[in-house]
Amino acid sequence: MTDTANVPAIRFKGFTDAWAQRKLGALTEKFDYGLNAAAKEYDGKNKYLRITDIDDASHEFVKDYLTSPAIDSSLIDKYRLQSNDVLFARTGASVGKTYRYKDSDGLVYFAGFLIRARIKPIHDVDFVFYSTLSSRYFLFIQMISQRSGQPGVNAIEYSGYDIYAPTKEEQIHIGTLFRRLDHLITLHKRKCDLFKNIKKSLLEKMFPKNGSVIPEVRFKGFTDAWEQRKLGEVAVFRRGLTYKLTDISNKGIRVLRSSNIEEDRFMLQDEDTYVDLSAINIEYAKDNDILITAANGSSRLVGKHALIRGIADDSTVHGGFMLLASSEVPGFLNALMSTNWYATFIGTYTTGGNGALGNLKKTDLEEQIVLIADREENSRVGSIPFTFDNLITLHQRKVEKLQNIKKALLEKMFV
Repeated sequence: MTDTANVPAIRFKGFTDAWAQRKLGALTEKFDYGLNAAAKEYDGKNKYLRITDIDDASHEFVKDYLTSPAIDSSLIDKYRLQSNDVLFARTGASVGKTYRYKDSDGLVYFAGFLIRARIKPIHDVDFVFYSTLSSRYFLFIQMISQRSGQPGVNAIEYSGYDIYAPTKEEQIHIGTLFRRLDHLITLHKRKCDLFKNIKKSLLEKMFPKNGSVIPEVRFKGFTDAWEQRKLGEVAVFRRGLTYKLTDISNKGIRVLRSSNIEEDRFMLQDEDTYVDLSAINIEYAKDNDILITAANGSSRLVGKHALIRGIADDSTVHGGFMLLASSEVPGFLNALMSTNWYATFIGTYTTGGNGALGNLKKTDLEEQIVLIADREENSRVGSIPFTFDNLITLHQRKVEKLQNIKKALLEKMFV
């Protein structure tokens, strides 16, 4: 009789046997600690993988800032990763984080603070890796790593982790399913990045460069030079609402904050702040206003902006650390604020140019000199971000849907 306690909720057709409870060490040829060597500039061949090079969400090797181990390569062959290797972070805030080596990652050596488990060929490495993304594994890490001082899990403790495993055939089915899900997630993420890059590149070409009054790329039929104007002439900037803790309520008027801006897209959230109607002493925000982060503990977030869309009349104001721009050319202005010109202005300002770190004043924006086209061309240029934002949103939603499917299946397809 099958032990239902050792059977996952969802299985591939044809598999009925109970899974066997084993120690992770029984599935592993050996455990090895990583190389204790400094990192040097990437030599074009030998990649050095450290805890910080493993993405927290995808568990992929992040290759944005490649390095090489600062040691003679002839001395480190035993630290070279192979196709049956899974790495485990052994200390620090990322303890328990895992990574599965792929041949496409190239010639990779793993650093100290990582432990390598070389999975036996009689087991499927993908199955073992994906089992470390389950909630049961997470609870194991929480329990084992909570010591005095720095959290950590050593090789002996990893070896003792109880893992339930079916036959290798079923392991392969499960590992392949999750690998394909990850492939789809990666494809949609790449499409998001592609459309973001196209949008950024196109916007740079559709606004005049320094010293010019004509953009490099224009819609057909437009030939006139753009005119210089102060931003304060094409938009009205307003400071946000200052309110007290006693003004906050469970319902009332929504207060928009920096968290309502995702990159340069506007979003409403369930956890938004509301204040009592009696606290309102500024104008309401409305659709096609532009929300701007004026102050933040992180200078990286100052200047973050988004065109407001989808709010009801008289329902929303902006908070005290925000600015609001109302304009007759909102799409154009929002597009302008997505160019390098705006990024350069914000970067100069927040690094000590015209004011205190993380405190953008409305007068700083009002005095900026910009180039403006005629109304029709403004409208056409302003429509560009929406076209790409819709495509970006489409693929982001597909990513979120696939990630939710993956999360649910991780709980249902492992014991």
